[in-house]
Amino acid sequence: MGKFARLGNDLYTGRKSIDFVGRKWLWYSLSGLILLLAVGGLWFRGFNMGIEFTGGAQYQVNLPSSQVTQSEADALTKAVANSGVAPAASPVVTTSGATSIIVQTEPVTDSESAKIVDAIAQQTGVDPQKSISQDEIGPSWGKEVAKRSAIGLGVFLVLVVLFIWAYFREWKMSVAAIVALAHDLLITVGVYALSGFEVSPATVTGVLTILGFSLYDTVVVFDKVRENTKGLRQKRSTYAAEANLAVNQTLVRSINTSIVALIPVGAILYVGAVQLGSGSLKDLALALFVGMAAGAYSSIFIATPLLVQLKSGEDDVKQAEKRARARERQQADRYASVPSFTEDMPVEGEPGAQRDLGEDVTDAPVAGTPAARAPEASGRGRVAPPARGPVRQSGAAGRAQPSRQTRSKRGKK
Repeated sequence: MGKFARLGNDLYTGRKSIDFVGRKWLWYSLSGLILLLAVGGLWFRGFNMGIEFTGGAQYQVNLPSSQVTQSEADALTKAVANSGVAPAASPVVTTSGATSIIVQTEPVTDSESAKIVDAIAQQTGVDPQKSISQDEIGPSWGKEVAKRSAIGLGVFLVLVVLFIWAYFREWKMSVAAIVALAHDLLITVGVYALSGFEVSPATVTGVLTILGFSLYDTVVVFDKVRENTKGLRQKRSTYAAEANLAVNQTLVRSINTSIVALIPVGAILYVGAVQLGSGSLKDLALALFVGMAAGAYSSIFIATPLLVQLKSGEDDVKQAEKRARARERQQADRYASVPSFTEDMPVEGEPGAQRDLGEDVTDAPVAGTPAARAPEASGRGRVAPPARGPVRQSGAAGRAQPSRQTRSKRGKK
């Protein structure tokens, strides 16, 4: 941790620097590859929409609290899948509270529903008339849920644009932040499609949450960029260099925040997907895990380089770039401005060289020697003024002059 802390201090002060902005095409290529895989997952596999969106049948089984366990839910999943009903080949079985288990399947007919109820009753040993209740979820309700989810996502994005514009007062920062948000959203839904997890209302909640997390990280980085680039002319630096310094200064904070957030979400994902099986818990955790990781990546590797690229056409930024290139050329070769030799150049000696006695005094002065100084006015301390009359003896010449005595003899006659 000590080395990591020193690294963070070196990145913040600029002693060490990672060129995030200069390698933007590398990050763009890597993101493009990830986005290509995500779009491929959406195109070839699509979403595994849950019962809330497609409609279906739901069975609630009331059991004693001792039977409401994950092992009982797993056994019930196998029993329903082996019932011979095609729409129930992949049921979703989850525990609900301490006294019931819920079984969800695709839409079924009355005869198929009866087979499913029999399979549940045989596995659990309950009375189907008293302990099993059935509900039908129509597709119209699922369409309404999908519509409201899309409206919520659109409202969120509009509010994000307005917030960033009001905070930074710069549309280019809003564009870069929205591109980063779209990047995170597309990667999240693509990974979700590739994983085959069921899309449920918990998934929509997770997607909205990760968009907020991505926005938070991007705003922190952009705020540091705005702070570093204020008074760019006085700093004698470029916009790209100051923006890259801002990313380095917030890098350790972004990594620490992301790790602290991903560890508990990863634990929830493991428990929900491995130990508890299918359910809304793993749907929420997967969206959060992928979205948070993508948000931390985009705020560093996508948002800031894109912002610098959008700002590169402004006049102030161009002037700062020109000044920086001129300083680099001057520091690389201090004698680059020395004129080349021509025949009509005046003859000059080496700096500090002495002239020969026989040298023509009409030649040009030796290079490096100071030019003759014009006579200065008298009375300024450099040239003594001319005497106004003969020097006479002062009247105080015969007087006794004071002398310094020791402290013990002062005041004694």
